Amino acid sequence: MLPIVDAGETIPMLLRHEDVRQAARNWQTFSSDAPYRVPIPSEESLRPDRQLPIETDPPDHTDYRALVEPFFLRARTPHYAARIRAIVDRLIGESLARDATEVVTQFALPLQSRALTVLLDVPETEADRWIAWGVHVFHGPDGESQAGTLDAYLHECFDLADAHPGDDFFSLLVKARFRDRPLSRSELVGFANLAFAGGRDTIIHTVACILGHLAEHPCDLGRLREDRSRIMLASEEFFRVFMPLTHIGRVCPAGGDVQGVPVAPGGRVSLGWASANLDDTAFECPREIRLDRRPNPHVAFGFGPHLCLGAAHSRTLVRTLLEAVCDRVAGIELLEARPRVERTASYERSLGYDSLVARFTGTSS
Repeated sequence: MLPIVDAGETIPMLLRHEDVRQAARNWQTFSSDAPYRVPIPSEESLRPDRQLPIETDPPDHTDYRALVEPFFLRARTPHYAARIRAIVDRLIGESLARDATEVVTQFALPLQSRALTVLLDVPETEADRWIAWGVHVFHGPDGESQAGTLDAYLHECFDLADAHPGDDFFSLLVKARFRDRPLSRSELVGFANLAFAGGRDTIIHTVACILGHLAEHPCDLGRLREDRSRIMLASEEFFRVFMPLTHIGRVCPAGGDVQGVPVAPGGRVSLGWASANLDDTAFECPREIRLDRRPNPHVAFGFGPHLCLGAAHSRTLVRTLLEAVCDRVAGIELLEARPRVERTASYERSLGYDSLVARFTGTSS
């Protein structure tokens, strides 16, 4: 148990794998029906609408999720993977043509943004706007707030979908019926806000960490190239170790005692996803990256009813990236790295890179 502080509230963080999974299943005791307070730090000042479906409990969560889940599961299809592969191939080609690539901004950010156009089924040119926002959708590169940028953009998208509905994500929501009624504008924005905020720096972080690892451990790239059947297991191992979200909040409506720590009614508890993924009671040598780790019960996409809607997209993206790197990249030379560190009053955690400069070398074939 680790106490953390957010906006003057002391929040106990569950650290062990089984404790985190049990809490994630038990939505009655550990509720997500807490607008703006599920993320830690809380986001009251960053967005005006409840994120959906993540900030609800069953049965509302079940019904909200059912509206969009089939759309997100398109990521499992071969056609979807082929579109992602075309994007990855372009970015690898651009990187091979440079003397050096800043991986975070010149590879991971464009990959995340262009792949998101595939997920949302919108023109790829939209990604140019999203790339200009930078790595973090709510904050600019110097820490300045740009929360209003996403909100204004989403209203623009829904205005267009209202006037000219198509087959894209925004139109799907406009045409959806929730318990025999259309979604309100606040609900529409709540769904879309999560699609952008939840799947942005998480994917950017994971992609940059994977490429950084392959640069530092060329033998692992060789092992993947020699046996492509390892790619699926390696992807899950990368998700486990490079868990981008340290923790997430739950509210205890009735309060109570959580592992000896009193929690007031309405107080929060944190589920420590990153800690759970490094728990030595669940994973042998948890800090060691094993490309063939099996079983691998990681919680990188959450657990229980709130399992991440973007999991299929993320898996397709990372597996496709690894396939393309094995096909086209002989080696990645690390030139410069500036690690990113998440600093709070309670802990510090190495969390990928603020900058990663590398040189890509092509295969001879």
